[in-house]
Amino acid sequence: MSAPVNLTHLAAELALDETKVTPGLLGFVVFAALGVATWFLAKSMNRQFKKVDFVEEPEVSNGTVGEASSGH
Repeated sequence: MSAPVNLTHLAAELALDETKVTPGLLGFVVFAALGVATWFLAKSMNRQFKKVDFVEEPEVSNGTVGEASSGH
């Protein structure tokens, strides 16, 4: 007869703890929304980078290194 008592005691221990805080559905929705927003931002950033037409100019080497970097 002690088997039902032990099962009841075990079920009571496995029950939800009222002091335990979990993120729940709202936490999942917020996390998913942040993930989707990050994906859209990365996609938009990639599109903007593809629009940039950058051609690197060759470095001037006439012997005066300090003159080019001094801003005169």
